[in-house]
Order: sequence, then structure tokens, then C-alpha cells
Amino acid sequence: MNNRIITISREFGSGGRTIGKMAAEKLGIPYYDKDLVKKVAVETGFDESYIEKQGEDAPSKSIFGYAFAARGMNGAMNGMSADDFLWVIQRNVILDLAEKGPCVIVGRCADYILKERTDCLNVFVHAAAETRAERIVRLYGETEKSPAKRLEEKDKKREVYYKYYTGQVWGMAKNYAISLDSGKLGLDQCVELITGLTNLRPEDVKR
Repeated sequence: MNNRIITISREFGSGGRTIGKMAAEKLGIPYYDKDLVKKVAVETGFDESYIEKQGEDAPSKSIFGYAFAARGMNGAMNGMSADDFLWVIQRNVILDLAEKGPCVIVGRCADYILKERTDCLNVFVHAAAETRAERIVRLYGETEKSPAKRLEEKDKKREVYYKYYTGQVWGMAKNYAISLDSGKLGLDQCVELITGLTNLRPEDVKR
């Protein structure tokens, strides 16, 4: 076992992002989620809000996707759509972060992007719909859409995005080392299980 890089894929509302952050803090290694968005924004010139939304959502075929590109970036896209250009840059950033040392990376097909590495622990976090619905309302509040509809729409976008860029099925067990039910296990136990499957040495995390 030589797990130095942890990737967290998650259903909306399952707490996967929180679990990833807690695991990184416990191990003393970098955690990439919002910071990854910022790095991609620097590389692409895209607005961070666009990257946050489109970085895991189903690719848009609309020309309005280009509205979020910084002035002068169209030439750098070499004819690619804004979504495909974002994918290429995001992939390169993730590969670079993994090369730098141990870390936790949340979402953005990191499990697939790093599939050639032998030091990755790929995790999928899920939970019952009722558990996730309660969590999103508690964290994000009510909207005009029902919690069930919000869960369905968000997860569908992630599923389509993952399929489009990887050719694989999002959430399928064989794509991950472990699949954790955060509703049954609780966030703390999920963190314990993930960190227990790493073998980081002190010298690995001093960067």
C-alpha cells in the first residue's frame, strides 16, 4: 500500500467535501478544492464562478460559455470549446498538484485523471437521499426547488460530465478503492477509514 494522493468523488450533499478537508487536516497535507479553482482561473483567465460551476457540470454547447473567458483567451483555445479548454487546463493542474506531493483532491474527475498513478486512494462518498436532502437544506437553505430535485439535478450533471470526459460511469464501485456511506458511518468515521489507508511518513508531508 502506497497511498499518498487521495481523491474524493461524492454525491451532492453527502459531505464528501467536508470529509476530504478533515482528512487532509488530520494528515497534515494540502487540500485542493477552492484552491484548485483559483489555480485553474489563473491558467485559463476564466472567472472563478464559471470554473466552480462548469468544472464538474455537464458540458455546455452554448456559445454563452465563452462569455466567462477572459479577453484574449480565445486564441489560446485552439478551436476548443470553453468547456473542453477548461478540462485540459484543469487536468494539467491536477497532474501537477499530484506530482508536487501528498494531497487530497476533491471532485473534477481527479480519480480518472490520476488513474496511471499507483499511489492514489480513490474514494466515493454517498448517502441516502433523505440524509443528503437534510444536509443541503441545513447548509445551503431552502430554494424554490425541492431538496430531492436539487439532488437529482446536481448529481445528474456530475454523472454526465464524468461520462463525457472519462467514458466511465460515475459512482461505479470498480472505479474507486473504497465507497463510503457517510450517512451510516458518519463523517468522522469516514475520515478515520480514509486516513487509515494511507502510509504517509513525516518526511512525505514536510513541503
